[in-house]
Amino acid sequence: MQRKRSKKREAILNVLRSTKEHPNADWIYMQIKKEYPDISLATVYRNLAMFRKEGDIISVGNVNGHERYDADTSPHSHFICNKCGRILDLNNLSVDKDVLDKIESNMDIKVEDCAVVLSGLCKDCKIK
Repeated sequence: MQRKRSKKREAILNVLRSTKEHPNADWIYMQIKKEYPDISLATVYRNLAMFRKEGDIISVGNVNGHERYDADTSPHSHFICNKCGRILDLNNLSVDKDVLDKIESNMDIKVEDCAVVLSGLCKDCKIK
């Protein structure tokens, strides 16, 4: 389905693509509001949901009560700091195919996607 072009929609996606910080909708809204003062937070949420459904972005998960997003949809894992909420990309971490095969066999399921999310303390919080 071809979606209607919109400058605000493109701006939302561009802001998300321009950062490695895995922002929430409020952060994205504040960035967009500088250029489009009439945009609503509801518009940001609605477009994030559409981008997610269409596979343009992923949700990393809920951190400190806010869903966090990533425009990098390539297979990669994440680390979430339990203290400060920072999210780091883990590009060299994957689940071994033998492990996935065992899960499929034991549970009688077919794994189509696997997203690993680790949590703990980031380097800065570990030092404190």
